[in-house]
Amino acid sequence: MAWYAYCIGEKQAFPEIARHRKPIPMESLVGVSGNQVFLYPASDLAVVVSEHNPQETLNQKSGVDHARVIADCFQHSTVLPFRFGTVFNDDETLRRSLRSNQRQFLSHIDKLRGKTEMHLKIFVDDCCAQTVDKHSPTEDKHLPADKSGRGYFAGLRESASRLRERQTRARAVSFQMHRIFMPLDEEVSCRLAESGRMLLDIAHLIDRKSVERYQNRFATIGATMRECQTQLSGPWPPYHFVHRLTRGIHLQASPVAALPALVSASVGGAGALAMEPVPALA
Repeated sequence: MAWYAYCIGEKQAFPEIARHRKPIPMESLVGVSGNQVFLYPASDLAVVVSEHNPQETLNQKSGVDHARVIADCFQHSTVLPFRFGTVFNDDETLRRSLRSNQRQFLSHIDKLRGKTEMHLKIFVDDCCAQTVDKHSPTEDKHLPADKSGRGYFAGLRESASRLRERQTRARAVSFQMHRIFMPLDEEVSCRLAESGRMLLDIAHLIDRKSVERYQNRFATIGATMRECQTQLSGPWPPYHFVHRLTRGIHLQASPVAALPALVSASVGGAGALAMEPVPALA
């Protein structure tokens, strides 16, 4: 039987499987494709899974269901989420993967115990916008079609200069966010949004008991960062930081073929659903 995998947690967090060696159903919890969710005991770990039919096609609703199950488990245990679409072909494949990585999984759970992730999106006005021709569809408008001569190399220098200015601006905003929120850890990425503004994606790892304080600090940054548009979501399971910890771990699992563009989904506080591509345990 194939198993669709959601996350790994600590066995002690689920007392209902304390004396069981076989998977047992999680009451009133269904997962992808409406299938019953099970707790699969494995030594000191519990893997949250559901039966999987290889003929089933996963879609965006499947991503929401995947995230909802992880969020439910996150209420009971520190979890290591699996990437959306992770399937173990049979019991032996699942057990073998867990046995070979058990020490690392337990270590990572210990490092993330009591922690959660907050996600900031910050839209910043492009510091180079005034130097860009508003009527040009691309940023390479300064480069002539004939890639030779002084004009071409001058365009290259101007593009490099704009990139450096944007990187400097992004680093300054990121540093300012770090000073305001003082997270335990962070993951930051920056890109140009379709609107032409810079978009900073910032994941902060914090103590779960500090969520309210974090939200209160977020409520105050509008007055100090008038040039930015900010969005906050969370608390989430620590998706980004699971990905960092588990680099190099090899799982004998198969991604489902023909997955939609969605990488994963997250379920926010108060039952809200938010679809976001996030790293997770591969």
